[in-house]
Parts: sequence; structure tokens; C-alpha cells
Amino acid sequence: MFLLFLTGCNAPSKPASEVNYDLNAPPTSGGTMINAMTGEPSGLISMIAGESASSAISSNIFNHLLKYDKNLELEGDLAESWQISADQKTIRFKLKPNLKWADNHPLTSADVLFTWQAVIDEKTASPYASDFQLVKKAETPDALSFVVTYDQAYAPALDSWAGLQILPKHLLEGQDLHTSAFAQKPIGSNFYQLDKWTHGEHLKLSRNPNSALGQAKIDYLITRIIPDNSAQFLELMADNIDLMGLDPIKFSRIIPARPELQKKLALYKELGNSYTYMGFNLKHKPFDDVRVRHAINYAIDKQEIIDGVYLGLGINIASPYKPGTRWSNPDLVPYPYDPDKARALLKEAGFTDSNGDGILERDGKTFSFEIITNQNKEREKSAVLIQRRLKEVGIDVRIRAIEWASFISRFIKTGDFDVVILGWGLGLDPDQYNIWHSSQQAPGQFNFIGYNNSTVDQLLEQGRLELDANKRQRIYHTFARILLEDSPIIYLSAGYGLTAIHKRVKGIDNPAPPAGIGHNSEEWYIPQSLRRNEITNH
Repeated sequence: MFLLFLTGCNAPSKPASEVNYDLNAPPTSGGTMINAMTGEPSGLISMIAGESASSAISSNIFNHLLKYDKNLELEGDLAESWQISADQKTIRFKLKPNLKWADNHPLTSADVLFTWQAVIDEKTASPYASDFQLVKKAETPDALSFVVTYDQAYAPALDSWAGLQILPKHLLEGQDLHTSAFAQKPIGSNFYQLDKWTHGEHLKLSRNPNSALGQAKIDYLITRIIPDNSAQFLELMADNIDLMGLDPIKFSRIIPARPELQKKLALYKELGNSYTYMGFNLKHKPFDDVRVRHAINYAIDKQEIIDGVYLGLGINIASPYKPGTRWSNPDLVPYPYDPDKARALLKEAGFTDSNGDGILERDGKTFSFEIITNQNKEREKSAVLIQRRLKEVGIDVRIRAIEWASFISRFIKTGDFDVVILGWGLGLDPDQYNIWHSSQQAPGQFNFIGYNNSTVDQLLEQGRLELDANKRQRIYHTFARILLEDSPIIYLSAGYGLTAIHKRVKGIDNPAPPAGIGHNSEEWYIPQSLRRNEITNH
């Protein structure tokens, strides 16, 4: 019934085969764009959710002090301007005048100060807190001025303020951000506001008339929660959604082979700032043994995964940075596929097949573990290939795919897992303190695999304080080399972002600029003649 109800937004009055979706039309306001997500947000306060589903929705609702333009240069978001002191320790932000929240309440520097205080509060337990705990002092000299001072010059400072969504003090002061109803019914300042959230089904956003940055073109954004990628694709083909991320088979084979889909769908491909990995729980034996981690790294054929799962649309990597950037160490080489070396290392670590069943044992215990991942087909397929390769060297692997919210709350935040297959989406600054520093292991923080290396800790601390780009590069190249040697994770691939967007949606930059196709989504528009016959109450 929900599908019938939602798609009461019928297709244009002409038969779909007769509609010319390639027509050029001037920008206009109005219409509804529908997309789909596999995982539902746990809440819409991203500083505590720490997940991509939350960020994807909340970024339409909240603003930051700064943001990146299409060429990845910083520009003002809520901030009109900013000044950095000569000693690089103080930043003075000046807010744009007459800013308002969606409820018409003034947005001032007091809200920025409140947000900073909330993110560093121990009770908030934000995985992003470490960036902002370095601020020695924060002040609001007046309603439009926010001034932060650091003990030492902090290289990622501006980048950090481009990542923190500013929250309304008048609605959240004195509340527990983890239990506040605000996380389900937020009030923001960005282009859109939340109209309705039907859990397990969809979220509907409408244009915010008080938007800090003017008005977006499209009236409504609807995000449907469809956990299965194949079900999403059926809805895309049926014209019931306008946008979705694709797997390589759909991108490379299915859509190009079907003229009726090519007629109405535009495809976009961009190398993202992310990678997929298999991570060990380093607090569980035998993963505390680097020889075992190396053995598993040698036993997995990463190119097989890239070719078989991603149809070649991926890159074999040896560094936790986007290939081709200055932060990616070009001297590092991925672990090759070498099962004989894997067997030798496992033998060195004390594993033998004493009963001849093909599965190794040590101290009377078989080498058997479970890989868990979320319900993501590419990750599940990768796990199956890994399972097969590890069996060849004597390791028994089970696989479990879990719904996203349960995956995070039941396993990641509790540390109750052996091995995970996940992905990291990274910021533009090379600082990865939040992921790899040994201090970031509390529940809800990002070092959930329990990585602890004092040399890496020192490098991460130095990298945050080094302002010289060349010296920073050397620090992070050294960090990446040690990480590769330690193998707390196994890099599976750096993948491409593959997206299909219905051609009714116009205003998309193609080819994609450095910031990606979504950088100007507020300027996307749907010509009147290409809109669905929309009903108002989705």
C-alpha cells in the first residue's frame, strides 16, 4: 500500500516512451525528488550518530560554519568571513547577518558556542570530539562573532569547522542529546526541513523558507528506506525513485544493455574518498598476532574481489588515502596474493592441522571465526570470496549480514565481533586521529577495532600540529607505512561512486567537479513538463 500511495505521484501524462527527458529547460522551482537508502538513520544529530545515513539526511537540514566549494576550496556557510591570527592559534569567525532557524528564532554565535560545548562534553561521547577538545578557549564577543583559540596551531582546524553541524541552543540546552526527541524531529537552518519521518519507510523534507543560504529549487526531497539494492533498482526502473547508488553490474551491464533505461537515466562515475576494508578485533585472539594478520592478508586475492565483485571498478590500495592525492604514499605496495606465504606464517604462529580435516588448530582450538557486515551485496559477495580463499589455507570462516542499525548498536559499539567488512568515508584533511589513535576506543568512537601503536599515536598527534604541507606529507606517509605493516585492517579496494539519476533532474554538473556531483544539489531542478503528477501529502 505504501508503494501505491507514494507512487500516486504518477509519471508525466504522456506515456514514458514518448517523453523526451533530454530536453533543455531553464531552471525553475518546484517538484519532488525521490531517492533511496539501504540503512535508516539512527537519529539526525550527526555528531553522536557518527554514520553516513544520518549525515546524508542531516546535511540537508543543518549548516556548518564553513563548507567546501566544487573545487574543494573552503568558503563560508554560516560564516561570512574568518580571520586567522599571525601565530595560527586563533580563528575569528564572523557570521552572516540575519540568520534564522526554521522556527524563525535568530541563529547567533551563541548557537555555535553551544554546539562546541556539546560536542566536547564527555556525556555526549561524540566520536568527533577530539578535533574540538583542542580548542583552549571559545568566545562570543557579540552575536555575530565566534572566536576559538588553540594551545598550538592546529592544521585541520578549518576543516573541522567545515564538518560540525551547528545545532540550536534554544531547543537543546539542558537536554541529553542521546535521548532528546530533537534527534527525530530536528529544527535546522539549511535548505530543507524535516516534514515527516515514517520509520522503516521514508523521510520527507520540504524547502525551509528561512534557509540561511537562500532557496533550493526542488520543493520536496523524499528518501525511501529500501534495504535491498535490487528492490531499489526495481523502483528506479519503475520510475518510483529518481536517484540511487548502483553496484557495478547494474552500472556496467544492465543499464547500458537496455535502451529504455538509457533513455531516462543518466549515469555518473567518480572516484570517491573512501575504501572498503576487512577489520580485525585486535582484542580477540588470534588477531592480536601480527603474523596471523599478515597471513590472512596474503591469503586474500584482492584483485579477485575487484574484478569479480566490482567488475574492475575499484583500485587495489595500500594506504588509507585517496589514490593520486599527495597523502597517498606512492612507495607502498598492497600485499600480494600468496597462499604459500600465508600457510608458512600460520605455521610460524603455531597453527597446525593435527587431525587432517583441512582446518588449522592451535592449543586445541580450531582457527574459526565469523565475518559480520551490513546488508550490502558487494560486501557480502566479498566475504564469500574471502571465505573461500581462507578455507584454502586452513581457516574456517562463517558470514553474517546484519541490518545496519542493529549492526552498529549490537556489534560495533559493543566490540562484540571477530572480523568486520566495512568502509571508511574520509574527509579532505589527512588527519585520521579519530580512527587510529589509541585514545579513541570508547563505545561509539571510531577506533572500535582496538588498534594501539604508540608510534602511530605520536605521528597522528604531530600531523595535527604541523602546518608545513611537505612535513605533514612525510608524517602521513610514515603513518600509512606503519599501518600497512601492522595490518589491523586489510584494504579490499578503493571503489568508485556509481550513481544513476533520472534525466528529469537537471542542473547536475557533468563531468563531476572535484567535490562530486552532489556539491550543488540545491541548484538541481525538475522542469514542469517532466514532473510526476504530484500529490501534496506524501
